[in-house]
Amino acid sequence: MWLLGAGASASAGLPTAMDMIWEFKRALYISQSRISGETWTDLSQPAVRNRIDAHIESMGGMPSPGAPDEYAALFEAAYPAEQDRREFLDAKMRGATPSYGHIALATLMRQQLTRIVWTTNFDALVADACAKVYDTTSELTTVTLDTVNLARQVVTEERWPVEVKLHGDFRSRRLKNTDDELRHQDARLREMLIDSCRRFGLVVAGYSGRDDSVMDALEEAIKDSDAFPSGLFWLHRGDYPPLPRVTRLLARGVESEIEVALVSIENFDETLRDLIRLVEGIDTTVLDEFAQKRQRASPVQFPQGRRRGWPVLRLNALPIVDAPTQCRRLVCSIGGTAEVREAVEKAGVDALAVRSRSGVLAFGADADLRSAFSSYGITEFDLHALDVKRRRYQSTERGLLADALVCALSRSCGLNVVSRRNLAPANPEDQIWEPLQQLVGTLRG
Repeated sequence: MWLLGAGASASAGLPTAMDMIWEFKRALYISQSRISGETWTDLSQPAVRNRIDAHIESMGGMPSPGAPDEYAALFEAAYPAEQDRREFLDAKMRGATPSYGHIALATLMRQQLTRIVWTTNFDALVADACAKVYDTTSELTTVTLDTVNLARQVVTEERWPVEVKLHGDFRSRRLKNTDDELRHQDARLREMLIDSCRRFGLVVAGYSGRDDSVMDALEEAIKDSDAFPSGLFWLHRGDYPPLPRVTRLLARGVESEIEVALVSIENFDETLRDLIRLVEGIDTTVLDEFAQKRQRASPVQFPQGRRRGWPVLRLNALPIVDAPTQCRRLVCSIGGTAEVREAVEKAGVDALAVRSRSGVLAFGADADLRSAFSSYGITEFDLHALDVKRRRYQSTERGLLADALVCALSRSCGLNVVSRRNLAPANPEDQIWEPLQQLVGTLRG
């Protein structure tokens, strides 16, 4: 069996639970503050998120960020009417098509290697994938909150494959999404999940373990030492640890001598691709055709004549294979980053420094740093650990590392620093730059 959460649908273009949490927060902030939403669209900006989070906290009665009931509470607050919640989800699902992972899972279902797919999602991606693989819509039985009686019948008769939507179908009149609705999850579906966990193994993918109804059922099932006879495998993506309740569930499995594992993955599609490679003797014709159609290639259109101004090579990222893990920290009476940089320049030392809440963070020789900042009364002089998590957004540490990277490139690659974050060839006449110069013209100025 598999249990799919919102993360399994992310590669199909559908928002994850965390994506929707931020949409709900933004909707509440805009409506209650009576401001234009156009200036609050970029939720990737820390300043925007912090402002919105502060407003949500000021409302009172809302779960803390990351709490298991955060999604349900915010959804109900942003869209109190059930009809509005249904229309919101309907709009999200419209036009979604199965990803590679869904087609691969349907391939395993056709080979009787996956019999039941439980899902907290509202989309039809599993059904659509099965329709492609089976070339018919009649093989898969989908159970929703409106057809609970059908669930036990098809499982008892072993009419595989079966998809069970624990939170309903987004077209269902009995759509369940808010905290109050989740607490009253249909008891018969929970009982069926518990019974099935005593018969089959389970792989959990894209599901964080936030809602009590599903976790209660899994915890009830794992009390039986004969549960999950083929194991319980929780696929986990990202650097953050799973929710405490997930950790406790797996720990109980270990205590009951059940084969359990927390498996670190890149994403749903990559995991299914690797799994398909390991399984021999299955028909992957439809899957291979789907994978082939996914490939897209566009020929490069070179500029004609003297036309300029377009990028020859556009990169959204360069891998940093190694980076400093600590820097020097000193506490003194100096002002902001501008004054810090001015002090370094005035001292004429080879150092990089920025101002943070914890003090001045810097790279450079200790003697040079003391020379630059001694006049400001240094009271602390020690090391500062560069937190990996703070590199993910525009933090002080990330800015310092970016400055260091620019310096490293300028020293080792024949480049001059034109401005703080821009580089240009030190000698444009060098033969190494000739191919690039032929395409884009001047390389500096």
